[in-house]
Amino acid sequence: MPKIGMPEIRRPQLIRATMEVIKQVGFLNASVAKIGQQASISPSIINHYFDGKSGLVEATMRSILKDLATGINMRLANVPKDDMVGRIEAIVGENFSTHQQDEAVVKTWLAFWAQAMHDPALNRLQRVNEKRLLSYLRFELKRCMPHQQAQMVATSIAALIDGIWLRGALNPQGIDSSLARQVITDYLSLYLKTES
Repeated sequence: MPKIGMPEIRRPQLIRATMEVIKQVGFLNASVAKIGQQASISPSIINHYFDGKSGLVEATMRSILKDLATGINMRLANVPKDDMVGRIEAIVGENFSTHQQDEAVVKTWLAFWAQAMHDPALNRLQRVNEKRLLSYLRFELKRCMPHQQAQMVATSIAALIDGIWLRGALNPQGIDSSLARQVITDYLSLYLKTES
């Protein structure tokens, strides 16, 4: 967790620099010195405020996750509360938004997932991210199905989001957001049809 005092005008610059360096050289080669050089900030200042690369990556992912949650909430605000399918589509849509498909963001996500298996702070952050997505989905699904069923469908949609996103992130052509949304919408409509 970063210490209080990093000037707010520098934080976004440093977070963007972290993503850019990860994009250019990968997580293993993304040193504090390279990130500092990209952001025109002394590595000693980064180490002071973020306790090194791990803390900086954690702050970067917190920023990405905050942007994701903000985007989901903005999309949900534009969909009527009784349009469950539309609201699920809004949640899915933000996960495949232009911002989330930015090459630097994609490579940072991939680095984060790989490191989360070994870094307790990043692992906790991944658990929070996972629970948040399931909570969004389950809340909407519970409008038309029992809790246990909503939990199962939410887990399936979350798995589709992660799986399609990961396959697209590793594909040289990138993520096909239209196809991703269509696959998940089709799953939901087929599931609802079999249940009715």
